[in-house]
Amino acid sequence: MNYIEPHGHMVSRTTDDYERMALAGCRAICEPAFWAGFDRASAQGFYDYFRQITEYEPKRAAKFGVAHYCWLCINPKEAEDLKLAEEVIGIIPEFLGKPGVLGIGEIGLNKNSRNELRIFERHLQVAQDHGQLVLVHTPHLEDKLKGTRLIVEALKNFPAIRPERVIIDHVEEHTIDHVLDHGFWAGITLYPESKCTPHRAIDMLEQRKAARIWMNSACDWGVSDPLAVPKTMQAMRQRGWSREMIQRVAWENPVAFMRQCPKFQPPA
Repeated sequence: MNYIEPHGHMVSRTTDDYERMALAGCRAICEPAFWAGFDRASAQGFYDYFRQITEYEPKRAAKFGVAHYCWLCINPKEAEDLKLAEEVIGIIPEFLGKPGVLGIGEIGLNKNSRNELRIFERHLQVAQDHGQLVLVHTPHLEDKLKGTRLIVEALKNFPAIRPERVIIDHVEEHTIDHVLDHGFWAGITLYPESKCTPHRAIDMLEQRKAARIWMNSACDWGVSDPLAVPKTMQAMRQRGWSREMIQRVAWENPVAFMRQCPKFQPPA
């Protein structure tokens, strides 16, 4: 059964992972801009990184018949340096016209600091000015609910960004209702240490009838699994989910959200 990986940091993965994902049925990968494993020293470092995810990674994915899309931002972990963040935000518009760029992300909050919130709002202004989709990162563990509430309140200040054009990722049981009830899309991240297990994800999907939700691996530098989505699809089968319902979550929902950007073309 085919699926879409809507949130994978492939710059941190080997080419073998592309092959394994393709063999498991992955037809498209979407790569949000994120932390490089260290804090970058200059906007030039981000410029080169944006070139990597807009030019090089699509070619690497294409070798295995996988479409590659991406999102652009300076991530919340590096937002404390306001001067650097403003310089990086200044170069983002140059890349928004690239064929595989879907929007602004993954922006959001890490420690819910004042500087992070300021840079989050600066990204939202760019998204509003350029009519971009938005992918939002929510904080980990104990700060998640507070951060999610701050994010939702900030988004209300940008009325031209409609809720259905925003996906708030890394939701858990105590935040998913807040996100969906405000009209946003929600992303469930299948990450073994700090986010969500397959069975918890399925419980949430069942509770919300799988509406406006996608699931992703967020595979990156850490302990993570690029095959988390197909493994969860197998767990769905074992729970008695129909083929149609599994495809709704693993294929139709990501397509419905991302095709709001005309550059996203669902694989045939």
